Amino acid sequence: MPKKIVFMGTPMFAVPILKSLYQNGYPISHIYTQPPQRSLRGQKINKSPIQGIAETLSIELRTPQSLKDNIDEYNFFKMINADLAIVVAYGQIIPREFLNLTKKGFINIHPSILPKWRGAAPIQRSIMNLDKQTGVSIMKISEKLDAGPVCNIYKMELKDSFNTKDVSEKLALIASEKVLENIDDVLENKAKFVEQDHSKATYASKIEKIEGNIDWNDTAENIIGKINGLYPSPGAFFMFNGERYKILKAEIGNGIGIPGEIVSDYLEIACNGPKSVKILEIQRQGKMGQKIGEFMLGSQIKKGLII
Repeated sequence: MPKKIVFMGTPMFAVPILKSLYQNGYPISHIYTQPPQRSLRGQKINKSPIQGIAETLSIELRTPQSLKDNIDEYNFFKMINADLAIVVAYGQIIPREFLNLTKKGFINIHPSILPKWRGAAPIQRSIMNLDKQTGVSIMKISEKLDAGPVCNIYKMELKDSFNTKDVSEKLALIASEKVLENIDDVLENKAKFVEQDHSKATYASKIEKIEGNIDWNDTAENIIGKINGLYPSPGAFFMFNGERYKILKAEIGNGIGIPGEIVSDYLEIACNGPKSVKILEIQRQGKMGQKIGEFMLGSQIKKGLII
């Protein structure tokens, strides 16, 4: 009897992994993703990246608002009689009662070196924490969040210039290549899972927009980590004359001054310590992003001001 695999994922990070499974002939019978969301102004319905792929591939799609206490979805999932479920940033916790509905369990592809950075925002938190490494952990889902036994971890270096978009794309590529051998091992009962050291667990809580507000009394290194970690969304920002300015790209400079002081003609801002933040790309509220040279031509933000 042919195998059946259920894929559960939502953001762009999950897309290369789903494509890799499909292109290599893995029998994806059903896809679960988060339901379409209305835009902030309510004029547009936005489908998840995974929904778009599912419709293109003509694979049966499920978009429940929640799996919790959802008896209809429980019965449907049970009816699928899947051999395995693969979860990649699905965006919902899998209820305990679902975990026994597949023959080989639920495998999660998590973008961190577990047990570090369990939770909703592991890539962002690792960059904001100035970690030197990140990675992809392939694990079995248990009742507790990201606490199940791990089959394999694939690591990569975190360079200072990497932002969340960069790292997400790189980790998704690693996962799309490595998932195949791991899924084969799981289906053939060859996979070896090792319990995590729960005493070393750290948690990557959901990112709140207010976290993007830059405190120039922080060090330049920490501010760059925030800018990179929060790019492209929700973004790191500062306020000037009641308007929000989102910093899209920046690097460390050597300017010295009072924290928050603009110390050059090209928007280099002093921080706490001997280094500064040189802004390379910026986005004024309600406008498109700009290179700093273009932005400064018509800007009221000038050298000597304190923001």
